[in-house]
Amino acid sequence: MFETVAKIIAERIECDPSEIKPESTFRDLGIDSLDTVDLMMNLEDEIGIEIELDQKVETVGELVDFIESKQD
Repeated sequence: MFETVAKIIAERIECDPSEIKPESTFRDLGIDSLDTVDLMMNLEDEIGIEIELDQKVETVGELVDFIESKQD
C-alpha cells in the first residue's frame, strides 16, 4: 500500500517516489488541504475503495495506516 500511495504523491508533486518516506509530512512535501482532497480522489481510483478521512493524518505513514484500517 505504501508504494501505491508514494507513487501517487510523487506524481502529484513531481518527484521520485523513493523520496517519499513513511515519516514524510504532507506539509514537508508541499501538499496543502486542497491537494489532499485531490490526492484522496486519485487514491480511491487507484485502489478501488472510498476513503473518507475522519481523522487528521499528517504523515504518509499515517495515511497508509488509515487506508489499511479501512480495508479490513
